Amino acid sequence: MTFFVPYAQAKVNSFCSLKMDGQRWLPLEANPDVCISFLRQLGLLPTWQFGDVYGLDPELLSIVPRPVCAVLLLFPVTEKYESFRLDEEKKIQSDGQQVSPDVYFMRQTIGNACGTIGLIHAVANNQERLEFESDSPLKKFLLQSSKLSPDEKAVFLEKDESIRVTHESSAQEGQTEAPSVDEKVDLHFIAFVNVGGHLYELDGRKPFPIVHGKTTEDTFLEDATKVCKQFMARDPQELRFTVVALSKA
Repeated sequence: MTFFVPYAQAKVNSFCSLKMDGQRWLPLEANPDVCISFLRQLGLLPTWQFGDVYGLDPELLSIVPRPVCAVLLLFPVTEKYESFRLDEEKKIQSDGQQVSPDVYFMRQTIGNACGTIGLIHAVANNQERLEFESDSPLKKFLLQSSKLSPDEKAVFLEKDESIRVTHESSAQEGQTEAPSVDEKVDLHFIAFVNVGGHLYELDGRKPFPIVHGKTTEDTFLEDATKVCKQFMARDPQELRFTVVALSKA
């Protein structure tokens, strides 16, 4: 069976970072309470909630509240993964893939911002399900950036003070002490969403979304965690994986 160590017991598992020039934020903890608090501060109403996925076997997935509209994966960026990522990018550039124009996708240009970008991807691609306060800074950000390119969205985020301040505040709320802005942390957040009946992997480090085939509302969690298992299989000696699901409250 595949089990995860709860975040409170796995302090080294809880943060994401990348080597990037320019702006750097404090890493965000892979903690459902931190995710919920972050989004509430930005005006998302609590009609959907994040919760831990404690394992990827059917009996453990069965206890996750349904429906699920997004899955976040925190994983270690290893040499094996980087080799796979580059090969995957070349193959898609060569073979092509069909990506729906309805997918909201942004690049990551801010160091340690992958947690926030994962949350933005999760919310942006489920706006028809989610509810916002009338003055929500996040809803405003999504509306103003919806027509921008992935790179333009990244620049737009760099200039958004409300999201930056909320990120910094949320980074201090976790159960573990946040590392410094410049501390090297080799963990990374990505999101999985269902757009138009297709499963998309959204990773701001990549130049485009990754299509993982068809999915449905009923099978989305199983389909997304099947891809999570592939991440784990590439690094079987690694234990630093965390999966969080956004479920109907």
